[in-house]
Amino acid sequence: MLAPKKQKHRKHFQIKPKGTSTRGTEINFGSFAMKSVEAGWVSSRQIEAARRVITRYVQRGGKMWIRIFPDLVLTKKGGEIPMGKGKGAPDRFVAVVNKGRIIFELEGVADDMAKRAIELAIYKMPIKCKFVKK
Repeated sequence: MLAPKKQKHRKHFQIKPKGTSTRGTEINFGSFAMKSVEAGWVSSRQIEAARRVITRYVQRGGKMWIRIFPDLVLTKKGGEIPMGKGKGAPDRFVAVVNKGRIIFELEGVADDMAKRAIELAIYKMPIKCKFVKK
């Protein structure tokens, strides 16, 4: 799974995803892409699950780019812990995805195969996404 090798700070404030993305909204590398329609957090597990679905469906043909990276850490405290006593331990990494952000790009596969692969990957995403073509 994706995670940063090194961080300046171990725990962050939680950035709430909102608004429209200004960067990463164009298809730069491939011919087909998955684009977000709403804002939200995408965890490293969800990115990996979608990547595996696309790779398996196109049978390792073509090339794929992942345009987001989970660099925000979310913390969690145990179940039976009373209030107070500081912030919880790091739990998982998420990527902050705003509306209009390109998440995956594909190149070197047929139109119908790329569309079906990205549709299968959209099921793995916690936010609404759509298939776009260059």
